[in-house]
Amino acid sequence: MSLTGHVDSPEARRALHRRTIGVVMASQVFSGAGLSAGVTVGALLAAEMLGTSALSGLPSALFTAGSAGAALAVGRLSQRRGRRAGLTAGYAAGAVGGAGVVAAAALDSVVLLMFFLLVYGAGTATNLQARYAGADLVEPGRRGRAVSSVLVATTVGAVIGPNLVAVTGRAAMHWHIPALAGPFALAAVAYATAGTILFLLLRPDPLLASRALPEQVPADEQGTPAAPTRTDRAGVLAGAATMVLTQLVMVAVMTMTPVHMMAHGHDLAATGLVIAVHIAAMYLPSPITGILVDRVGRVPVAAAAGVTLLAAGIVAATSPEESVVLLTVALGLLGLGWNLGLISGTAMITDAAPVRTRARTQGTVDLWVALAGAGGGITSGVVMTATSYPALSIAGGALAVVVIPFVVVSARQVRV
Repeated sequence: MSLTGHVDSPEARRALHRRTIGVVMASQVFSGAGLSAGVTVGALLAAEMLGTSALSGLPSALFTAGSAGAALAVGRLSQRRGRRAGLTAGYAAGAVGGAGVVAAAALDSVVLLMFFLLVYGAGTATNLQARYAGADLVEPGRRGRAVSSVLVATTVGAVIGPNLVAVTGRAAMHWHIPALAGPFALAAVAYATAGTILFLLLRPDPLLASRALPEQVPADEQGTPAAPTRTDRAGVLAGAATMVLTQLVMVAVMTMTPVHMMAHGHDLAATGLVIAVHIAAMYLPSPITGILVDRVGRVPVAAAAGVTLLAAGIVAATSPEESVVLLTVALGLLGLGWNLGLISGTAMITDAAPVRTRARTQGTVDLWVALAGAGGGITSGVVMTATSYPALSIAGGALAVVVIPFVVVSARQVRV
């Protein structure tokens, strides 16, 4: 393997893949902390600065809008200049956004706050895009496990970030900055650190190195070519539909669950427990999901995502209002369904896109995934207000089942 990224043997390819996974995982620990630290207090900071809780959901909307735009930009930059350039730029933007939020809070400027929350969303998109770097050089039969490794590393940071909220808040007050801006200072440092790790160590670039591989190699034991010569539209649609639908359903039900619980007398501790289990279920099963995707297949795992989300919807809808246990089970299933859908969908997209257009395709798909999350968050409140939380949960589960016929039909056209 040369310093320019030419992979001249299978051993060199595997060595570069192992190095890439290690570097990306290290950066994800920091970026996960940056993501969770800011998201934890975003709504509270907005409510404090606006003087009302009516618009406290605005930070989430701005994160998502910024994330959608950044997903497309990071994907296209990665396509032209490689993963190192795309991911580094994305994390740099996230760091600027975090620092800008701190400045906005110090200046008590709502306009600056809204602008920099939008920029901060770039870190969210980049955190998710990093999973693709883990699959650039790996053989088709190991792509699911490669993606899962990156997601597990994100979990470590996501757990650390919220636990530093109090510490960073006290540090901010020491510098005469609002306490709720402290976690955004942590986010700025964390994103900057993640970007620096990638800039310095992600060499040779895995995406650029993958272009030195033969355009077409024999199919693996599941019949999946390692490097398709042209975009497999059916495979891309199957992967995109899987991730878009699971994201929409997950965000819709997850967003309204705390509202439902608070309306029925549950305290913040109970709500926090339910959401904590949900987040754990989103990421911790990744190693097992990755093995299933590689050994059982993309389509069966995508179908399992639809079934799991349906089960989550049914449990949530039928849970007695006073039962924290059943709601915890429902949100755990919701997180697991999302995990199954994200990893299987990511593998489908990587299988279906040729290396010369892969990053651009991945960025475009993640744009739609982000927009689906925004749509789920916005419509969930409307649906629950017009009907009820059980109705929202059942509707979400039923929508998730649409994944099954879609991927099965697509599988008839291409092996995914």
